[in-house]
Amino acid sequence: MVLTVWCGVWEKKARSMACSDDTKAQLAEIELLLSMFPSEEELQVDQLSHAELGAFVEGSADTPPSTRPQFSVMLKVENPEVNITLSCTYPIDYPRVLPEITVRCPELSRAQQTQLHSDLSAYLSENCCGDVCVLSAVQWIKDNAQKYVTRSIPLSESKKESVLTQSKESFTRLWIYSHHIYNKIKRKNILEWSKELNLSGFSMPGKPGIVCVEGLQSACEEFWARVKVLTWKRIMIRHREDFPLDNTWTEDRIDSFRKFTSFNEAIFDPHGNRGNHMDLGQLFQFLNDKGCADIFQMYFGIEGR
Repeated sequence: MVLTVWCGVWEKKARSMACSDDTKAQLAEIELLLSMFPSEEELQVDQLSHAELGAFVEGSADTPPSTRPQFSVMLKVENPEVNITLSCTYPIDYPRVLPEITVRCPELSRAQQTQLHSDLSAYLSENCCGDVCVLSAVQWIKDNAQKYVTRSIPLSESKKESVLTQSKESFTRLWIYSHHIYNKIKRKNILEWSKELNLSGFSMPGKPGIVCVEGLQSACEEFWARVKVLTWKRIMIRHREDFPLDNTWTEDRIDSFRKFTSFNEAIFDPHGNRGNHMDLGQLFQFLNDKGCADIFQMYFGIEGR
């Protein structure tokens, strides 16, 4: 679930936007966050949007930012000790409207995460509307995270095997299509979430953007639930493959279904004015080598060669 207040399209509205108190407040808050969280392990800011915002506010650029400012704050919460990531995107009218905020924590179930987002949204709406509020959101999470986090107790190997043999799962492969994948934070999230969920596959950034994930059905669906709520121009599951597993499946059985041994970002000779178009011939060869050549036509409507 994403806290989002968004009216119109950023790019269209930004073209007619004069340097305002909103943009000055946005830049000031990002600069404050950078001073409070100086390391990349604590704060990751989309450098392009930050630079564009700074140039516009300072007057060295005549045109408004072409992309919305985005960043992620990584928090460590104690008792129990967990890592929480707060990802934020500014709407053009922020801080007059609330930002888009996504909170991720591996120890949270989907129900716990939904409740956290709902409560955080209510808190910000009641206390922070009209003011910069990211630090307030960070502090609220630090103060309240323990209410939502259940301490995770690792299973022994024998218990893991017991869970495997008793569960009825499917092996799933999702082929995801996006209008484009440029943002460095999104690209990092895709890599980290696939590793966290034990998924293999690949991500091709650029325009268009392609992501393939494969693994247990529950893990693939969790990955899709996280990805789809990020800010996209267009994203969809283009094709899905499911392979039922009987009640005796093991990790070796899962691996026998995999087309990919790990998850990596795939780059195929980028070209174009912005270097954001991949060589589709190389993509086809890559898919063909993995035994997935038919997917190319599903994505692009033509046979690969």
